[in-house]
Amino acid sequence: MTRFVTDVTWAKNPANDAIAAIGGLFRPIEGGTYRVNQRMLGDARRNLQGEHASNLGCAMADALARQHGCPAYIVDPVSVDEFEPLARYSGTKVIERRSLSHALNIHAVARRVSNDLELELTTTRFVVAHLGGGISIAAVLGGRIIDVNDAASDGPFSPERTGGLPLQPFITLAMSGEHNEKDLRRFVMGRGGWVSYLGTNLASDVESLIERGDERALEVVQATAYQIAKEIGAMATVLAGRLDAIILTGGLASYGRLMDLLHDRIASLARVVRAPGEDEMSALALGALRALRGEEPENDY
Repeated sequence: MTRFVTDVTWAKNPANDAIAAIGGLFRPIEGGTYRVNQRMLGDARRNLQGEHASNLGCAMADALARQHGCPAYIVDPVSVDEFEPLARYSGTKVIERRSLSHALNIHAVARRVSNDLELELTTTRFVVAHLGGGISIAAVLGGRIIDVNDAASDGPFSPERTGGLPLQPFITLAMSGEHNEKDLRRFVMGRGGWVSYLGTNLASDVESLIERGDERALEVVQATAYQIAKEIGAMATVLAGRLDAIILTGGLASYGRLMDLLHDRIASLARVVRAPGEDEMSALALGALRALRGEEPENDY
């Protein structure tokens, strides 16, 4: 039996029950399944690494688990940090690159594709591109996310985020006096990308514009594919160009025009595997079941 409540999943096997929830912007931790505890709840309440709806998941799971007398877990939260040392350098000693990504789906599709390709997960070399409202493109070595862009600050523009911006013009914008901190955060997350260029974050709307002959809309989609391909190429170099596959996942992996444009740019790098959607409920349930069955440790936060 599996029941769903927003991004919270009830996982059941013959011996145990558990509630599994999406994890938020906690302190940096290894990937895996974690028991919800007071330290986690406190960090979520303080928005330790930023405000995001995913910070609510652990509190919802805890409340439901108390009602049913079972464990509460989070699985592969946004703050999964498996970076290697060189990935942490930003270019200034006062700012370190952070590992914040769509880790739940990235880990899940890496497991699934390694199984489909009959490869041992611990030996695999993937670039995984999670393509949605935010875009995370990760170098995944042996199932570990050893480098990834911060979808809130860096990488390609997305349907509603700016991605990385030219620093000097952005500094000028920030210091103009016309925007406060809240405005600037919304500028890069919520009002960027397709929303800025075309006034929508929906692929269906963009495709309708293109079908009506809107050349600007077509060029924006072409630029989206261009920027995603550049980031995939960058992450391929992290793995020294030796890849088992490039995996395209997330909601935009269902947008045929974008996928065709992207495939043309990256097909020479490695086999391209499409895994549309996120399927995060299944990923949560499977993470909880692995912990319940003893296939993976139940981690302490």
